[in-house]
Amino acid sequence: MPDVSEREARSVAEAARESEWTRPSFAKKLYLGDFDLSLIHPQPHSIGAEDLARGEEFLGKLRAYCETLDGLLIEREAKIPDEYLSGLAELGVFGIKIPTAYGGLGLPMSYYGEALMLVASVHPSLSALVSAHQSIGVPEPVKQFGTDEQKERFLPRCAAGAVTAFLLTEPDVGSDPARLASTATPTEDGTAYLLDGVKLWTTNGLIAELVVVMARVPEHDGQRGGISAFVVEADSPGITVENRNAFMGLRGIENGVTRFHQVRVPAGNRLGREGEGLKIALTTLNTGRLSIPATCTAAGKWCLKIAREWSAERIQWGRPVGKHGAVAEKISFIAATTFGLESVLTLSANLADAGSKDIRIEAALAKLWASEMAWKIADELVQIRGGRGYETADSLAARGERAVPAEQVLRDLRINRIFEGSTEIMHLLIAREAVDAHLTAAGDLASPDADLQAKAKAAVGASGFYAKWLPKLAVGKGSDPRSYGEFGALGKHLRYVERASRKLARQTFYGMGRWQAKLEYRQSFLGRIVDIGAELFAMAAACSRAEMLRREDAVRGQAAYELAGVFCEQSRLRVDQLFDRLWANTDDSDRQLASRVLDGAYTWLEDGVVDVSEGTGPWIAEWEPGESKAENVSRRYR
Repeated sequence: MPDVSEREARSVAEAARESEWTRPSFAKKLYLGDFDLSLIHPQPHSIGAEDLARGEEFLGKLRAYCETLDGLLIEREAKIPDEYLSGLAELGVFGIKIPTAYGGLGLPMSYYGEALMLVASVHPSLSALVSAHQSIGVPEPVKQFGTDEQKERFLPRCAAGAVTAFLLTEPDVGSDPARLASTATPTEDGTAYLLDGVKLWTTNGLIAELVVVMARVPEHDGQRGGISAFVVEADSPGITVENRNAFMGLRGIENGVTRFHQVRVPAGNRLGREGEGLKIALTTLNTGRLSIPATCTAAGKWCLKIAREWSAERIQWGRPVGKHGAVAEKISFIAATTFGLESVLTLSANLADAGSKDIRIEAALAKLWASEMAWKIADELVQIRGGRGYETADSLAARGERAVPAEQVLRDLRINRIFEGSTEIMHLLIAREAVDAHLTAAGDLASPDADLQAKAKAAVGASGFYAKWLPKLAVGKGSDPRSYGEFGALGKHLRYVERASRKLARQTFYGMGRWQAKLEYRQSFLGRIVDIGAELFAMAAACSRAEMLRREDAVRGQAAYELAGVFCEQSRLRVDQLFDRLWANTDDSDRQLASRVLDGAYTWLEDGVVDVSEGTGPWIAEWEPGESKAENVSRRYR
């Protein structure tokens, strides 16, 4: 395991991020106090008539097929039947986004999102498999960074049904890739690399035919080496899948532990140059993260359907439970938030398809916000269902009732707050992009290593930027009651978003001024800054979608306006609370108390319980390079 300091770890992460902003970004401007609605509304429509027809035909076939699948069977057996995967492959599901020139369907992101919603509604393990293969597995990085030869060699296989996986995480390496221990050592003749290491939580790893592996190339022959990306044949000698992991949810997921021992990988299988692996991974995730908002939207739609039907059927105290205020509030939240979820997904997918905007912040916000809100929706559904919400679908069916897997949905959704960047990591990632302009302007003011002379010089330069920028935050369109009049009743919410955007920028500036280089350690403050922006983004998306629907269909548009209006009212309350907590909070006390907890000052508080995990193993399993001693549990479905 490399011995990496905090500064070195941050340097690796900083070097991997995409630093150039060559296209406009709605969310970036939003955090700077510039609410430019024209960047997202009217929403771009880049789908041609031919793609539209092909996409609708595909979704029709996929829906018909999904209606034949048994999600409870997957849950019961903790495995996706091979015939289900074969059926998806025949429909082209594994090549939705792969260009037709390579045997794929070549459909836009919007259709990919709708396909994920359909398969997720059968069982989320299906959408996890499809997205791990197509969003971050071999197809996307090869499509973006592969050579023509690599595209010809790998993409047709992926489109035809060869499942793939993305392998970055290790037993002691998660969101801090600077500590990556897997190595790819060049052979003496330079024609190949020898791969050694252990990868953890390898979604699809048990059934994958191809995997993308991140490994560290040592310095050699004047080359710097560094973390690099390789496409590896999963049946190569020296690869062993040592364990199939089991989880709280997603019980059909093929997730394991994979060991590499002297695995020979041709040099022609390296993606990009040596040292570009993390940049490739982060760039792939820019749109790859949109798979999570799709599955979250599917969950919201299903929860809304169940909440509506059950709350009208269940009678308590002479009235349907949905007519009682406490339950009605929950139904309203589920309905309004589901509209918000679909609005965020639709907008993000449309922006991705158009390709004219930089959506790295938008995609990250969509993932962050959707995973948090969908979890709350599922929790409210379980509460509405009461004891039946806590009971499994099989148990309900066994005693003659409708098999509603509410508790399963809650379990399945929980991982989305961890998948592809935990909520806490997403806060830091988005905050880094959101304050990029401030860091650029501040220069050495924001550097913990700069001396007083450098900081003084930087202060002079920063004053020029802020002298022009700060006055723009005083007044905007949100102060004019006539602004956004074309949105009718929703205009007031867009005016609020505009005012809140300027307020958010001011608060960020105050934080920069107060803490300067130490701002990066104020993670709770930054998290709230990010969450405010996420809510504003969702409100803007909801208003835009409602207006689009109104133009297409007056009746549905009226309903959409109602949903968007209530959603914005609820979102505004959350935003106001977050603004209040920027400065009125227990952050300092929390840090002090947590430090004392870690020092063991309150171990007496833990007395009186039995810890059944004691003695079962170390917190983190250690591993040594070498040949595997375990049975290979990998398999193929075709």
